[in-house]
Amino acid sequence: MAQQRNQAPEVKLNCWICLDLLKDPVTIPCGHNYCMSCIKTFWDEGDQRGTYSCHRCRKKFSPRPVLVKSTMLADLVEELKKTGHQAAPADHCYATPGDVACDVCTGRKLKAFRSCLDCRVSYCEQHLQPHYQSPAFKKHKLVEVSGNLQENNCSRHGEVMKIFCRTDQQCICYLCLIDEHKSHDTVSAAAERTEKQNKLGEIWQNIQQRIQEREKDVKLLQNEMETINYSADKAVEDSEKIFTELIRVIEKRSSEVKEQIRSQQKTEVSRVKELQEKLDQEKAYMMMKEADLEELSRSEDHTKFLQIFPSLSILTASTYSPLPKTNRLRYYKDVMAAVTAAKEKMQNILTEKLPLAEPTTRAEFLQYSCQITMDQNTAGTWLVLSDENRKITFDKKAIHPKHPDRFEYSPQVLSKEGLTGRCYWEMEISRDAKVAVAYKSIDRSGDSNACFFGQNKKSWVLECEDSYTAFRHDGDQTFISALKSSRVGVYLDHSAGTLAFFSISEIMTLLHRVQTTFTELLYAGVYLSGSDGDTVEFGRVMPSLKRQRVD
Repeated sequence: MAQQRNQAPEVKLNCWICLDLLKDPVTIPCGHNYCMSCIKTFWDEGDQRGTYSCHRCRKKFSPRPVLVKSTMLADLVEELKKTGHQAAPADHCYATPGDVACDVCTGRKLKAFRSCLDCRVSYCEQHLQPHYQSPAFKKHKLVEVSGNLQENNCSRHGEVMKIFCRTDQQCICYLCLIDEHKSHDTVSAAAERTEKQNKLGEIWQNIQQRIQEREKDVKLLQNEMETINYSADKAVEDSEKIFTELIRVIEKRSSEVKEQIRSQQKTEVSRVKELQEKLDQEKAYMMMKEADLEELSRSEDHTKFLQIFPSLSILTASTYSPLPKTNRLRYYKDVMAAVTAAKEKMQNILTEKLPLAEPTTRAEFLQYSCQITMDQNTAGTWLVLSDENRKITFDKKAIHPKHPDRFEYSPQVLSKEGLTGRCYWEMEISRDAKVAVAYKSIDRSGDSNACFFGQNKKSWVLECEDSYTAFRHDGDQTFISALKSSRVGVYLDHSAGTLAFFSISEIMTLLHRVQTTFTELLYAGVYLSGSDGDTVEFGRVMPSLKRQRVD
């Protein structure tokens, strides 16, 4: 144990490259120590690759670290030199199974530090020194340690492959050059490496740029997710407040109705009691009169009878006013009818469907798929309908009878079905075409802008031409920087005022989106003007495209 403690300082003061005591010692960011000249030489070779690493732990640094002499280590080295101790290689500098061993070491081999492509030998730090010191090795190519140096030799001639054949895109030796690759386009492997290195730099920059773009996209998505969560939480909180207030209003109104009913009840009962008391009083009076009359009728004294009769024969007028012949329960029935009507109104309001989220995936769009058939009576000049009026073909020989719904001078056609709610449909386009939606009230006669899709306030159109793609409404045109697709999808949410056009290929790409207010029922439209045989066909969604993502 004492011996190990005595050796420890010596081992730590060895340079990991030359294995000698440190000369002008420096400590790099990972904590390992080197001679300043050794690590500089090692990193000078890394300049071509643009990467710098620790020879020991292989940790990479960028940019190249600035080296500063370690005064403390220098003092320790000087102190060690005065004691006369010699530093020995650390145990972990020896090659172990899986390491590339020095080809020159005898006995217990050290780990190889560099490999020489010219010597085809791997060297440890000690045996590599002649390559640094002797001019004879000045032009030798030193590379990172490789246990497969023979892979750099030609399998046919055994020579080092220092030439690159651009014709066959492979490394060859100089004997291959004068043999089967004689007439091929060849350069030195170093020259090809330089060219490829430049391209590698471009690729690296492109990758770095894409990484930065993806990081921005991820940040935007994170922000969007935070916004969604905040908006949802706020909506829940606000809706709870609204419903709580609504419940409070209902409870208050319920209490008011109850109080109103009880008040009316009290008034009516009081009126009935008052009449009842009057009737009771009048009944008592009449009963008293009845008793007096009965007693008078039994009297045998004619004189007394005649004297009393006048006073008994006179009856006081009745104070009773009969109740009006009205249904006193009518009031309560009216109140219940009003409460029931309020309940029904409230139920209608509360059972209204909340607005649905707009589709974001192809599968969600397909939920609103609808079949479109065109109206033969609207088909303008040069248009022919076929395939159950779902295919439109341009034909200059086509002739149609007159009809008030027909487009007189424009090769346009409208669908038979009006579109409301949420609708989605797709079309196959052979060449130039215009895909539209329009009000039924769009003009049909004449050749003014009032008749043509996109030239008025009553129509919206996507122009899919060979040379460009554009959106047009009321004469205003917006060019779209997207490649033309032979398949176009259209999404309409009439009540929300949303209209969107998509290009359908391997992915579903949004071309243009409109947010407005539709005041009439909309109809799908097609405009064709080009060569005979050009077609637009409303098709069913292809199963292979159902799982497309939407970009």
